[in-house]
Amino acid sequence: MSTFDLYENIQSAAVRIAPWIHRTPVLTSHTLNALCEAELYFKCENLQRTGSFKVRGAHNATFLLEDHLVKKGVVTHSSGNHAAALALAGKNRGIPAFIVMPSNAPKAKIESTKRLGGNVILCEPTASARQMAADQLVQETSGTLIHPFDDLRIVAGQGTCALELLDEIPHLDAIVAPVGGGGLLSGTSIVAHHQSQVTNRPCLTFGAEPAGADDAARSLETGVRQPMNSPQTIADGLRTALGENTFPIIQQHVAAIGTVSDEEILKATRLLWEVMKIVVEPSGAVPFAAVLQNRLPLRGKKVGLILSGGNLDLDRLPWS
Repeated sequence: MSTFDLYENIQSAAVRIAPWIHRTPVLTSHTLNALCEAELYFKCENLQRTGSFKVRGAHNATFLLEDHLVKKGVVTHSSGNHAAALALAGKNRGIPAFIVMPSNAPKAKIESTKRLGGNVILCEPTASARQMAADQLVQETSGTLIHPFDDLRIVAGQGTCALELLDEIPHLDAIVAPVGGGGLLSGTSIVAHHQSQVTNRPCLTFGAEPAGADDAARSLETGVRQPMNSPQTIADGLRTALGENTFPIIQQHVAAIGTVSDEEILKATRLLWEVMKIVVEPSGAVPFAAVLQNRLPLRGKKVGLILSGGNLDLDRLPWS
């Protein structure tokens, strides 16, 4: 599928999911602009329904399925944000959602998924255990598997975030998105690439990733999709490796990926809380951390940053 086709899919997704999501605000801060020596525009997906951008892709994929395919429900595996998003999408479609979550997922994300009606099954915190449990659920329920990121329907839904951002702030030099499995970064890069072609004004896409889970940075550098080996990072939403579908898109359209340490992620998270008065989870703060630490060539630029989520356990704040 060409980039043009994927962009058309993102436009269609925006119409399809509009009744079920928030158009989240774009905020800026003179204080943070000065600290980063750049003009920053924060797309606040932490204020999205279920607390993250994941609700976009989950609704697009769920509402694209024909009735006969989803009558038995939908199945996925997720560390949290996609889990809650699919639970809500299933609820809005009127079908059950069966969700495998790792036992070390934040308690707040597990409880949120249950509150939204998701049927949660806990498993060992490994990629193989998650996939095995999800495959077993598909067999038991005859439900439809919706992968948390490596699905072009998911990519199209996530791309609507950048579509909204550029509609509101059209002349950005760059957009920075966090990268775990790559669904959000893929969708973002497709939109930014299209914007660049239409306006004849470059709008680059950059990824941001924890140093302790840097498979995307290694993959982009080597040109070969790298495995994720025992990720160690506080950014629990970014511990997954790039997918077969997301990596080629990122390889084609993403300029670079900046990596940051957990200490730098926590500093950025706290700054967002203290200066902008918004609750952002560590995974969502990674793009700001990369810009703050000058890991990407963005000084003096007009930059959009996607704050991907705001779900964390308030009984276990990362700096307490």
